[in-house]
Amino acid sequence: MPLSMTAFANARVSQPWGTLSWELRSVNHRYLDLSFRLPDTLQYLEMTLRETLSQSISRGRVYCALSLDKDTVACAIKIDEVAAQQYIAIAERIATLISAAAPINPLEILECPGVRCQNEIDDEALAESVSALFRTALDQLIATRAREGTQLAVGIRQRLREITRHTQAVRQAMPALLQAQHQKLRDKLSEFGGRLDHDRLEQELVYLAQKADVEEELDRLEVHIAEMDRVLASKQAMGRRLDFLVQELNREANTLASKAPSSTITASAIELKVLIEQIREQVQNIE
Repeated sequence: MPLSMTAFANARVSQPWGTLSWELRSVNHRYLDLSFRLPDTLQYLEMTLRETLSQSISRGRVYCALSLDKDTVACAIKIDEVAAQQYIAIAERIATLISAAAPINPLEILECPGVRCQNEIDDEALAESVSALFRTALDQLIATRAREGTQLAVGIRQRLREITRHTQAVRQAMPALLQAQHQKLRDKLSEFGGRLDHDRLEQELVYLAQKADVEEELDRLEVHIAEMDRVLASKQAMGRRLDFLVQELNREANTLASKAPSSTITASAIELKVLIEQIREQVQNIE
């Protein structure tokens, strides 16, 4: 099944401590090129996420960005007033013992153990949430690539059918065109009467027929078309294989144009090249 390399996915989840959001974007590339943007505290997850993605996608440039928005209320700093009062009382007693004025600094009380606390996010639970949400976004990305790939395959097959139609038309027209070309040459040479070497004339006609023979090119075009249909129906990554076959189709179309014995065949060869170029543009999007 063909997969497009162009896709977008976004997944979001809310937790008691805040919101996680993954955004994944993929575009065309000759190889697999991954780019991750993670909060500093979650950088250690990148290698695992890369491995997860590379098991599902083999080609394309993929951008992955994670946003972590903490709930300021849920993660707010809290004060244990009982503990603070205890520290203050102790500080006042110590000041009495040394018989000296010892003003109490509120900031120093805040630094005392147990006075200030903050709701901490469990690292293991956070990592699990990030990974699970990433897999959800990745599934969405793959589904989008599959839908677009299916549509690309429809367009490619439609153009392959057009190429087949032109190929068959050329094959059917060639015998009559060659016969007309030979007759035209015979009529032209008949003006020379008996001064012609008929054996040499037959050799030239054979040479001309061989030079204008496009059966081999037409056969190869049909073989490449059949192979492209087979590849499009397969389940493995196919972009590079299709790109190679497009190059071969273009090669045969060029040869057909160079051998064309008439403007009709030349026009068909040009149409073939236009269709092949359209296929090439679509193939560039396939993984």
